[in-house]
Amino acid sequence: MGHAKEGVVFQPLNIAVLTVSDTRIPETDTSGDTLQSLLEESGHRCVERKIVPDDIYQLRAVVSGWIAGSEVQIILVTGGTGFTARDNTPEALTPLFDKQVEGYGELFRHLSYEEIGTSTIQSRAIAGIANRKIIFCMPGSPKACRTAWTRIIAEQLDARHRPCNFVEMVIPDAATACGGRS
Repeated sequence: MGHAKEGVVFQPLNIAVLTVSDTRIPETDTSGDTLQSLLEESGHRCVERKIVPDDIYQLRAVVSGWIAGSEVQIILVTGGTGFTARDNTPEALTPLFDKQVEGYGELFRHLSYEEIGTSTIQSRAIAGIANRKIIFCMPGSPKACRTAWTRIIAEQLDARHRPCNFVEMVIPDAATACGGRS
């Protein structure tokens, strides 16, 4: 586990939450609710929230808009990461990435193994960077969202976390790079 660096202050980030589902509506979007609650409890801002069907092109359209815009810094996507015919989140978003964050999916599955055993092999959780935006994709259950946020994402979106975090990636003058600058 990392350590906090003295003198570095928390910097709230603008986060968008996207639920990928053919069946969820705002009133039943428990995974989106979980993510919004967790990110706001951590001090970040939920600046946009949407639900899109499991459709590659609708998913790409929404995420592309956030990538191209200036308000959103982080994108959290829940759902569509399994193996059913309608699970298309990795296929939709991987082509948009400038770089993949391979360690996120690896770590998510490792942590998830503690909770659901070998069923974790059916998770295609992925993350990537596009236009200085970090995109984290996770399964569509509230429990998976909680695992991803509390055990991986929250620390990586906190400028005080050492030795590395993603804040400098989205806020260039944050001076929080891996290895640390003062």
